[in-house]
Formats: sequence, structure tokens, C-alpha cells
Amino acid sequence: MVTIYDIAEATGYSAPTVSKALNGQGSLSEETRQKIMSKAKELGYEPNITARTLTTKRSYLIGVIYDDTGMNMGFAHPLFSPVLTRFREKIEAAGYDIIFLSRHFDMTYFSHANFRSIDGVIIINPATNTPADFEDFVKTDLPRVSTNSVFDGICTVITANEQGGYEAAEYLVNHGHKKIGYISGPVDGISTAPTERYEGFKTALEKHHLYDESLYEISAAWDKKSGAEAFGRLIKRRKDLTAVFVTNDQIAFGIYDYAKKHGMRIPEDISVIGFDDEIASEYLGLTTFRQSTTEIADIAAQMMLDQIDGKEVPPIIRCRPELVERNSVKTIKGFRFF
Repeated sequence: MVTIYDIAEATGYSAPTVSKALNGQGSLSEETRQKIMSKAKELGYEPNITARTLTTKRSYLIGVIYDDTGMNMGFAHPLFSPVLTRFREKIEAAGYDIIFLSRHFDMTYFSHANFRSIDGVIIINPATNTPADFEDFVKTDLPRVSTNSVFDGICTVITANEQGGYEAAEYLVNHGHKKIGYISGPVDGISTAPTERYEGFKTALEKHHLYDESLYEISAAWDKKSGAEAFGRLIKRRKDLTAVFVTNDQIAFGIYDYAKKHGMRIPEDISVIGFDDEIASEYLGLTTFRQSTTEIADIAAQMMLDQIDGKEVPPIIRCRPELVERNSVKTIKGFRFF
């Protein structure tokens, strides 16, 4: 087995210098680090994880909290999946592995994190019924980042949801719509996205004196079946509705299903804007918002590494969503753009 002493002899550097290079520590020059890493690869060096842990007092494990409750999408979610994939790539490049934390064996997320001696935790999509787990993470000094829900005391990298809601309302108003509805995802969970998007939406409509509380509806879940049911309640209550902005694309897909079943046309009879830009959205021609998964993941990874290195990080960073225009919004006849 090749050791750090073999690499030291082959490169002429000291064993401590080789150790720092292999473990990503110290203020070595990039040239020195690359020479050592190149020679280690050439010699077939395989790191001893146990020895490295004892030497550095780190496990080089980052815990991941991801719960699919209420979505039933597994790892196919248009936001969480690419964020996790990109985050893993960035973390692995820095010498860390990821491990999923669970609440099995009568353990909380926090107790599992302690059991595995992780160096940090990323909260990608938390379960809504375990608030105590996250209170424990807030109180600890363990490096932690959230990418979907805002927790006081935890660095959060999240989409600028309020801005997205505001831009959605402005877009519909600028296309001549005055009776504009909003269908929210469940608002009783940890995620702040439904409320934030609604607040931005409401602010824009109030500016134009078009806000109407009766045009607000809540979907029982994030899936298209619940979305269809929510739209059905809304359109039966307000038949004068001409457009609707919804919390996510799945709910928007439910509107498409309802429209097909009831002989409605999109956008001729009802205009729709979604959020997430799922693959099917392009096929349907849905105008929607695309979240910057690469930016969110890159910043989250950097915030994690900064905390591990003892640096201060901001409480929250928001990444602007991009409006993707397709053909699910019509311009009201006779309306002129300013």
C-alpha cells in the first residue's frame, strides 16, 4: 500500500506537506498541490479514510436531508434533483462525500447526524412534521445550509420567490388581464415558497388596484390531481376568471387536465403561468419560471465549505428565477401594451 511517506520521498516534499495537499488543507501553492496530487495518482495512492479522520478530526461526510412526503416524485423533482446533483459534484471536488440522513431506527435527523459524525448538513427538502429536528440544527455550531425552506440561524440559499410572484402578476396585467387568480401549494408546511410567491403576486396586483382575495385558492397537495381540483373550485366560484398563476408546474398540469375534460382552451379561455419549468412544460407550451438550480447549488456548496473553514456566511441568499415565455398566456383583445 502506497503511503504519504512514499509520496514524500518521490516528490521531495515533507510528509506533513503531502498530508496537507491530499487532505485539501494548508496554504500550499496550487503548483505544489498539483505536483503532489499528480505523483499520488501515478503511484496508485488510495486514501485511508479512517486515518484521515483521526488526523484531521473530520469525517469528510456531508449529511443530506431530503423527504419526498407530499410530492411523490422521488428524485425526479425539477428543483431538488439538479440542486442535489450539482451540490454533490461541488462537494466531492472538495474532497467530501454525501450521506442521506434518515429518521429510521427511532433516530431524529439530528441524532443520525451526530451518530455519523458528519461535518455539515444540507437541508434540501425537509419533512413538514419534524420541526424539532431543525430546532436542534439551529442551536448547533454544525455547518448547515438550506435550499428550500428558511430557518432562522441556518444559512439559506433560495429562489427569490416573491420576485417571481411579482413578475408573474405584472406579466399577466401587461397582457390585459384583470381577473387574475392564484393557486397556492399547501401552506401548512415548512416551505415558504407558496406564501412568498403569493406575497409578490399580491403586491403587484395591489399596485394596479386589481387584487381580489376571492381569486385565491389552495391546492391540497403539490400534484396535478390536486391542482385540477383546486382550479375546479376556483373557476366555479369565479367564472369571470381569465388568468391564473400557480405555485408549481404540477398544479398547472392539473389545470390542463381540467380544461381538457371540461372543454376549455388554454390560453383562449384561461391563461396559465406555472413555476419550475418541468420537462413537460415545454411540450405543453406552458409559460413558467425556471429556478437557477446551478446557481443555488454552487452557492450552497460554497457556503458549506466556508462554514467548515470557520468563515462567516450570510443568513440568506436569493437567486432570481427566469420567466420562460411560451404560449399559455393570451393578450386580451383590444389591449395595447404601453
